Parts: sequence; structure tokens; C-alpha cells
Amino acid sequence: KVPPYVFFFMCCASYRIHSIFVLRLFNDPVAMAILFLAVNLFLEEHWSWGCLLFSLAVSVKMNILLFAPGLLFLLLQRFGLLGCIPKLCICALLQVVLGLPFLLVNPLGYLTRSFDLGRQFQFRWTVNWRFLPEEVFQSRAFHAALLLAHLAGLGLFALHRWHRSKESILALLRDPAQRKHPSPPLTANNILWEDGGQQGAPQIIFVLFSSNFLGVCCSRSLHYQFYVWYFHTLPYLLWCTPTTKLAHMPKVLLLGVIELCWNTYPSTLCSSLSLHVCHGLVLLQLWYGTAPPPAPHTPPPSRKPPALSKKAQ
Repeated sequence: KVPPYVFFFMCCASYRIHSIFVLRLFNDPVAMAILFLAVNLFLEEHWSWGCLLFSLAVSVKMNILLFAPGLLFLLLQRFGLLGCIPKLCICALLQVVLGLPFLLVNPLGYLTRSFDLGRQFQFRWTVNWRFLPEEVFQSRAFHAALLLAHLAGLGLFALHRWHRSKESILALLRDPAQRKHPSPPLTANNILWEDGGQQGAPQIIFVLFSSNFLGVCCSRSLHYQFYVWYFHTLPYLLWCTPTTKLAHMPKVLLLGVIELCWNTYPSTLCSSLSLHVCHGLVLLQLWYGTAPPPAPHTPPPSRKPPALSKKAQ
């Protein structure tokens, strides 16, 4: 569904991505490479191995946790609550094994510093919130508002875009064999409702990539190396919806403006606002482009008998 020329921009035209991978040698590309290996394993139905690599990616960089809500949804859809517990244990066990040398010496210090979710970011490095005053950027109330927005976005997408069954979303807690309506099989990326309005199947790629994108949109700060968190997912996020919602050229333009925002150093009021506008447009086309079609409306039968012609009378 993606036009071939878009892959030129993805592979060759991003100076910022080239800098992150080759010049700066950040750990973000390493984490994302392992994450994409895990996604391939999920597509091949190797869920245990995929969870192992997912946890390995988290051990490199914590931004991989932005994919975690989508992965939890897929595990519940595929295995139910009891069935997904062993997969979650694989993720937790690897974290314990990798952290064991530090847990044995200073467990409190390791846990508080390795998983420091409340650390402050430096305002001079932010790409997405430059238009705010620095005191607002550092405000705990602002951070709490972003967290609430993130949770609300995940809830809306889980209820209305990821969940495609006729049953309540709570049915995911049951074993798949015991659900009233059999769960449709997980598929790779066929997210469009092209089956005459019937219920579609949850899509692995769409759920994972949209979960991550929602987290990026609500991040407390985006530094320049964080661009790789979602750069390679942008073509999919833009072209997984019908072009009737957003044509090819506007989608390419969105890619270009996002690239321009990430290449503006230091970030400016205009570049950070433009980045939010682009993110908002991508979210809107994801929301409306993956909405189920309205059910066909059949008018109720009229009780009035049809009028007879004069000849029939």
C-alpha cells in the first residue's frame, strides 16, 4: 500500500536518522532493532521468543515500554488472562537475570535509577515542547496531564480501534475457547474494514505501532535521538488507511515536515508546534481511517398500501 518512492525517503533522505545511527552511536537504534526482531517473531506466532526479545529491548532502552500496552492487548486477545501470564513471566524473568549482578549489591539503587520514570529532562534539548515556558515544561501537573492524555488515548484506541469483536473488551480476560463469539485470528496488517462491514480481526502491526505512536505524542520530552523511536513506523502509520482519508502527496508532505522539525537545531516555537500539528494529523487519519463503516440502514416497511394507477383501478 505504500508507494515505492516513499522508501527512498525512509532509507536515504533522513540526515537525522543517519546521524543517530552512524555518527552518534546512541543505544536507541539498538533497542529498536531488537524490538523489530520481536515484532517479526510475533507475526510468526513465536510469542514466547518474541516476549524474550521484547524484554531484551527494554533492557537496552526503556522507550520500548511504549509498545507494552499494545503487546498486552495482543497477548490477552491471543491467550486470555491465564494464558498470557507465562509470557509476561518471561519478560520479567529476563529483567531479573540481567539485573542480578546489581540487585545482589544495591537493589534499591538499581531499581530507582534503572526504572526512573520521574526524572526531569533538560529544556534546552526538547524538540516537542519548546513553545512552552520552562517552568510549565518542568511542572509535575503538566507531566500528570500528559500521562492522563496518554492513558485516555490508549483506552479509546483499545475500545474502538483495536478491539474488533462483538463482545465486551472484558471478554479478552477469558480463555479464547470459552468466549461467546470466537475471537478472529490475529493478522499482520489488514486493518481496513473491507469485509462488507463484518467484524475484522485485531492487527498485530497496527496495535503495536499505534500504541508506540500514542506514547510518542504524549511524551514529556523528545530529544533528537528519540526520532528513531517511531521514524521507521511512520510510512505504515500513514499508509495503512485508505487514501480517500488522506491522499498520497499530503502524506509525503507530512513526512517531510516531521523530518524538517527533527532537523531544526535548536528547536524553535515554530518547529515544535509544527511537530505537534503533524502528530495530530497522523492521529486523526488513524482514528477516522480505521473506523468501521456504518451499518447499512434499511428503511422500515411502509404500512400505507401502494397507490394504484387509474387503469388498475
